[in-house]
Amino acid sequence: MNILITGASKGFGKAIASRFAAEGNQLFLCSRNEKTLQAAAKELMNEFPATTIRVRAVDLSIKEDAKALGSWCLGYGVPDILVNNAGLFDPGSVYNEPEGNLEHMLAVNLCSAYHLTRSLLPAMMERKSGHIFNICSIASLKAYNNGGAYSISKFALYGFSKNLREEMKPYNIKVTSVLPGAAYTDSWKGSGVEPERIMEARDIAELVWSASHLSPQACVEDIVVRPQLGDL
Repeated sequence: MNILITGASKGFGKAIASRFAAEGNQLFLCSRNEKTLQAAAKELMNEFPATTIRVRAVDLSIKEDAKALGSWCLGYGVPDILVNNAGLFDPGSVYNEPEGNLEHMLAVNLCSAYHLTRSLLPAMMERKSGHIFNICSIASLKAYNNGGAYSISKFALYGFSKNLREEMKPYNIKVTSVLPGAAYTDSWKGSGVEPERIMEARDIAELVWSASHLSPQACVEDIVVRPQLGDL
C-alpha cells in the first residue's frame, strides 16, 4: 500500500510509520526538519529493509507547499492511507497569547490537513477507495487551561474530519478522527511527568493500524484514547 504520513520524523507520526513499515508498505514521509526526517527514514529502513521509504521536507503551514506535497506523492501513486498528523502546540490563553498565535495554530494544525487532503481527493475519489486519518486531540473535545489557540485549532480539525467523513461516504473513502490524550513523545521530555503515567506513541500507532485493517464495509469514525488514570 501507499501510505502518506505527515509530521513523521518523531512522535505519533514516526510510531505510525514504524507500524506500517513492518508490513513492507511504500511510505511517503514528510516533516519540516530535513535532518530529523532523514534520520527517521534511515532508522526505519535499517529496521524494515523490505519497506520503500520516500521523504520530503516541507512546511505544511504554507498552502502551496502542502499542495506540492500532494502532487509529489501522486507522482508515485494514489495514497491508500493518508495520515494527517503534522501539528504544533504553543501554550497560551486567548486573553494573553501572542498576537498571531491563532493564525499560526490554524495554519499548522488545520489548514495543512485541509490543503493536502484536497490535493489528493480527486484521485482517491476517482479510484473510490482510501482511508484518511486526522490526528486530532482530546483538546478537540474539551478545552483546558493554557490551551488557547491550540485547542481552537484542534476543535476545527475535528470539525473538518467529521464533515469529510460525510462527504466521502459515496466514494468508499473512510475517514477516521483520532483523539489521543497525553502520550510520551519528545514534547513531554523534561516535563517531569513520568512516562508510566501517560500513554506510549505506539499505542496510537496500533489503533490507527487496526482501524485501517477492518473489512471494507466497516469504518471507525472516532478513536478516543486516554491514559488509564485519566487526563493530566
